[in-house]
Amino acid sequence: MKSIKPGRGPSFLGGVMSIAFGLFGLLWTVMVVSSGGGAFALFGLIFIGIAVVNAIYNFKNATGKNRYSEYDITENGEEPDPWNEEFGNRYEGQKTQPQTAAKYCPYCGEKAEKDYKFCSSCGRELP
Repeated sequence: MKSIKPGRGPSFLGGVMSIAFGLFGLLWTVMVVSSGGGAFALFGLIFIGIAVVNAIYNFKNATGKNRYSEYDITENGEEPDPWNEEFGNRYEGQKTQPQTAAKYCPYCGEKAEKDYKFCSSCGRELP
């Protein structure tokens, strides 16, 4: 069964941007406190809190072996899908078509006949 995972690059970039937004929140808080803004400093603290949580999530997702599903196509044996483990397969009772007639390219996800040696979409050699 194919599974879709978030790419490590987008997750890492999200973590870097979270750090940048956290620094902006810190700058906001310092500027508001120094100008006597009082309660408006809470916006900066909330911004910093959200940035920290987002950075932790994205860096964990970028470096973790078991990532949450979203972007990369993986085979069943490569990485388990934690959402499927958590909530189970919703379609267990439904009939599925046999996978013997066709397979999918692990690089781009396009359908390829089982006797194809190369993907007709991206041109890479199929396993």
